[in-house]
Amino acid sequence: MAEMTIRPARSLQGAVVLPGDKSISHRALMLSAISDGGSTISGLSAARDVASTRGCIEALGVGIEGDRDRIRISGVGLHGLRPPAAPLDAGNSGTTLRLMAGLLAAQPFETVIDGDSSLRRRPMRRIIEPLEAMGARIEGVNLRAPLTIHGGPLHAVDYASPVASAQVKSCILLAGLYARGVTRVTEPHSSRDHTERMLAEFGVRVQSRTGMAGLGRVNRLEAADIDVPGDLSAAAFFIAAACMLPGSSIEMDNVGVNATRTGFIETLSSMGACLSQDRATVRSNEPRARLTALSSSLRAVQISGSMIPRIIDEIPVLAVAASQADGATVIRDAAELRVKESDRIATVCANLKKMGAKIRETRDGMVIRGPVRLQGAEIDCHGDHRIAMAFAVAALAASSETRLVGTECVDISFPGFFQILESLRRD
Repeated sequence: MAEMTIRPARSLQGAVVLPGDKSISHRALMLSAISDGGSTISGLSAARDVASTRGCIEALGVGIEGDRDRIRISGVGLHGLRPPAAPLDAGNSGTTLRLMAGLLAAQPFETVIDGDSSLRRRPMRRIIEPLEAMGARIEGVNLRAPLTIHGGPLHAVDYASPVASAQVKSCILLAGLYARGVTRVTEPHSSRDHTERMLAEFGVRVQSRTGMAGLGRVNRLEAADIDVPGDLSAAAFFIAAACMLPGSSIEMDNVGVNATRTGFIETLSSMGACLSQDRATVRSNEPRARLTALSSSLRAVQISGSMIPRIIDEIPVLAVAASQADGATVIRDAAELRVKESDRIATVCANLKKMGAKIRETRDGMVIRGPVRLQGAEIDCHGDHRIAMAFAVAALAASSETRLVGTECVDISFPGFFQILESLRRD
């Protein structure tokens, strides 16, 4: 198990080149695979999760050439996927498993898709039920991976999802490409809309309004060249660190600023963070901009309701920043954090308590009182990449060294994270 010792930093200064957006990279790979003709993806994420998606579509008979930053995919069309010779391996990636399940449910063959021990613990009922309502047959012990998917003809469904989840929505929409009729998904709050935006790039007409997305069966997807923006969820760690440390300034160009993802920026801004955007543009139907984060005096906020789906991945590092904010920050309606790579409510609270923070765990969130000078500690990353990176940020603001245990998990989403963080250090 890898370990990393992180010393406190006086400040952080410099420019960061971010990895490609992980969520968009998954979708670019999958839609290119079932399109007609060759598609080029630039800026593809080098994350291990994305490599899992690439491995799955290659195992289904799709040809891919090129390196991590620029690849060429020879699409096989909607009906060109082939039965894999062995179970598909989604690794640690819930996005890979859930979205691939939508595609596989419509194929005229049986597929087994599995993942690592962490992914096997994550709930799959949320995709099994709507896919079976569309006519698929899916088997899984206790409704968890490994899943055996008996694909075949599908019919449309009008599905009211009990959770705001881009993975659930995207799974159903991908199955809907093959389904007879018009498939619709409604959510209690709007989730990320990367799938809807990218489907349009591949020539698919998508109905979309607040809390709803729908489409009809299509005959083909047109090949497209996709430019992936920098990952805002990766940027969040550097933004939080810059805000927390005196005299800091960090700049990041070409960052995806899709409105369904900018809850972290909006929340930190409401806390008094010094953040700015410029060089705004749109490519591949995704807005992006240059972000600059400066040292800030933060104040507490309350976060709940429709904001939660827009900030769900950033809550661990937001909690770290809240430990340095004046007042009591309250996070509610975030029970979804309990079924991520770890129980992120429990792990954030336990680790911040080790570092001396004033934090209280609740059923669906937490309460953090600040500001508190954090102390160095030994932190268990629990195999969770976002916990590891959030507490690397906390370690920079601590009074003494912090030892992170289990840091190999960071490669799941952000290879090279620690090297970039170290390059920004000013002691």
